[in-house]
Amino acid sequence: MKSYVTPTLVKRVSPTQTDITWNDGHAGSYPSWYLRENCPCATCVEEFTGQRKILKGSIPATLGRVDVQPVGNYALNFRWSDGHSTGIYTFEYLRKLCPCPQCLPEGLREPTELGRKPGSFEV
Repeated sequence: MKSYVTPTLVKRVSPTQTDITWNDGHAGSYPSWYLRENCPCATCVEEFTGQRKILKGSIPATLGRVDVQPVGNYALNFRWSDGHSTGIYTFEYLRKLCPCPQCLPEGLREPTELGRKPGSFEV
């Protein structure tokens, strides 16, 4: 019999951070930009190839979570401050995305501002 991973707690720490505790005791802290960058909807993933349409680093670190709603007993739907709201994140997918040091030893690199401001320079 297959065991299913389900969240026991989904907590909005801030508009830019969501903590999820799972039924096996594992917990992860998910930045909003990271979830949005990995949105599984057809707008964000090429339907036939599975290739991501959202470029890494293109979602600002300041992106916020506006709302989250359960989808049946298998997923969550997030609404983001950029207006996007079509992604259905299955519990299995969210667990695979867990960015904690145990699940993602290399860690996350927060997106930097795209492009430089006029008059800026690098040394």
